[in-house]
Amino acid sequence: MELTQKLSSRGFCIVSGGAIGVDAIAHSAAGVENTILVSPCGLNHKYPSINKKLINQIEEKGLLVSSYEPEFKATAYSFVQRNEIVVALGDILIVTYADINSGSLRSVEFALKMKKEVYVLPHRINESIGTNLLLKENKVKAIYDIDEFLGLFNSFKKEDEFLEYCKNHPSLEEAIFLFGNRVFEYELNGFIFIKEGKIYLN
Repeated sequence: MELTQKLSSRGFCIVSGGAIGVDAIAHSAAGVENTILVSPCGLNHKYPSINKKLINQIEEKGLLVSSYEPEFKATAYSFVQRNEIVVALGDILIVTYADINSGSLRSVEFALKMKKEVYVLPHRINESIGTNLLLKENKVKAIYDIDEFLGLFNSFKKEDEFLEYCKNHPSLEEAIFLFGNRVFEYELNGFIFIKEGKIYLN
């Protein structure tokens, strides 16, 4: 929770899947106005039902998205697709816990394939075996200190080529041509704003 709150307070948008447990905690800690929930079903279904209140709040104040028709009900495969979209929307992937053959490890596979950095929380022996194995194989990085970890992304934000490009107030049309969906991701994250067809830094 502390990690999510500190990321959110620095303007980073939290993307997750709305599931019971860590997902719900991440959305709540980020604040419903600063989170994206990717649903494994159509938007007319609020899944899981135990998180219905949270999902409704995100739909109203944050962003609730689905790649399915409104009445589509979740299937085993749609959860996998949901995880792939979550990974694709984020700049990095953070995994707090993962057992062998878990959905979280599938998310790691997607992230590594997309060449995105993956960070995990360290655990004791025989706990979160999946993430401990990834650390052993040097496929991911561990978060040992939250503030130190956040410092990495303060630097990343300053050096971001898109933010540098936006300093000259480019036109929205030109920016979309050069950077595609990154324009809207950064607007959603609060890094930029669009006014009269031009882009400005916040």
